Amino acid sequence: MPKLSVIVPFYNVQQFAPDTLKSLHANARDDFEFILVDDRSTDGTYALLERAADELPGARLLRHEKNGGLATARNTGIDAAHGEYLTFLDGDDWLAPGYYPQLLAHIERLGCDFLRTDHVQCTERARTVSRVPVGRRDIVLSPREAILPATRSTSVDYAYAWAGIYHRRLVDAGLLHFTDGLRTAEDRPWIWRLHREAESFAAVSLLGVFYRRGVTSSLTQIGDVRQLDFIRAFDQVIRETAQDRDAETMLPKAVRTYCAIIAHHLSNADRFEPAVLRRLKSMAAAALKQMPQQVLDEALDSMDVQRSTRLRRLRRRALATSAVAA
Repeated sequence: MPKLSVIVPFYNVQQFAPDTLKSLHANARDDFEFILVDDRSTDGTYALLERAADELPGARLLRHEKNGGLATARNTGIDAAHGEYLTFLDGDDWLAPGYYPQLLAHIERLGCDFLRTDHVQCTERARTVSRVPVGRRDIVLSPREAILPATRSTSVDYAYAWAGIYHRRLVDAGLLHFTDGLRTAEDRPWIWRLHREAESFAAVSLLGVFYRRGVTSSLTQIGDVRQLDFIRAFDQVIRETAQDRDAETMLPKAVRTYCAIIAHHLSNADRFEPAVLRRLKSMAAAALKQMPQQVLDEALDSMDVQRSTRLRRLRRRALATSAVAA
């Protein structure tokens, strides 16, 4: 059994894949495996991966018959992984040399189910350190207790799957797979499930993942219909959290986060195609209508005036539409 499986999905990242692959090579070890998943790229990415599979120690190359999105590509890698521990990297990001051996040493020392790390956000020439919103470092903590409070950024808001490492027992428990087919916000139901159901985690002050922001081909930069998968993702968060034994205390956090994400997308309305924007407003209004209304009222009361006004207006639209339909 390899000690570590690194799962790296690629889709149309010909420009950036060489940096990613070079950094993997600088992290190779005899007991590491690198599972490269091509999500049916249409540029030169797959040709690069074919060459890399011959040169990168421990590499295995898999290719989808059709494009399925990041969540599905990660699941393909999880199903193929043999390691005692698993981690992720996106095909347009890169690593510091020797980062994975350090990451592995930390989780073995702490003995927890999963470990979260800081990362470096890279936008053009700018570099910014982004830290896990967990104050206590290098100590094993309860994942459930790290979900709250509702009004502050917590570990479930730091949803990056590649900013951490995960013990195989999470795979065996059915906690590490992503919701198949999600093309954006795929990390959100996943991180919530980990925090609700895993037994232990820790955060460490380790830098080594470089996250490339502002990539024009990234879904975070594209205003087409795939962006609306965030609604399906957060609907799942709300639905599953409502079934939790501590739903009364956890739902305010889930609802408030969902509202903040809706408001964020509405504030960037000029990025969306007109038809997609109309669909966004319609789907967001329906989502607000389906939330627990008392919890929603409390969430809106806790937000700033600009965001709460925008969301209240959208909710009134949903209620008016329902009244007309009745």
